Amino acid sequence: MDVDLLDALYQHTSLERVSSAQYLAMSLWFLERELRGFSSFFMKESLSEQEHGFNFAKYMIARGQTVELEEVTKPIQEWKTVQELVTLSFQMEADVTTSVQQLYSLAERSNDTRTTVFLDPVIDEQIKSEDEMAYLLGKVKFANNDPSALFIIDNELNIN
Repeated sequence: MDVDLLDALYQHTSLERVSSAQYLAMSLWFLERELRGFSSFFMKESLSEQEHGFNFAKYMIARGQTVELEEVTKPIQEWKTVQELVTLSFQMEADVTTSVQQLYSLAERSNDTRTTVFLDPVIDEQIKSEDEMAYLLGKVKFANNDPSALFIIDNELNIN
């Protein structure tokens, strides 16, 4: 496997783990404020990112590589508003999308078909995740920090 591609796969695995920790912190922040729908949504995101990181590690092992996990930095745990938090989550999704796209380009340049095939469904899922977060951000922006509107969104997230 190309050394640059392998390094990028390690970096992306770390990004998924950092995202998982950040989403867990977000879930807890909402839980502390009795917004259980938001909390549940972000807990699912945390578990999803954890699974993605694991899938990247499994892929590297299947390619004969040893996976060394780096330390995960402490996540941000305080936000002033729901909008500030959801804006950060959207930016995280956009960063993951960019990382996956860069991985794909690097795999193509390295003529690594196995990696591009591995990344195809990852890209599809990531685009859906980014779109879903953009939709949530739009709703939160429209709510304009109105508690009643945020409770409605929270209830919708709790149902889904």
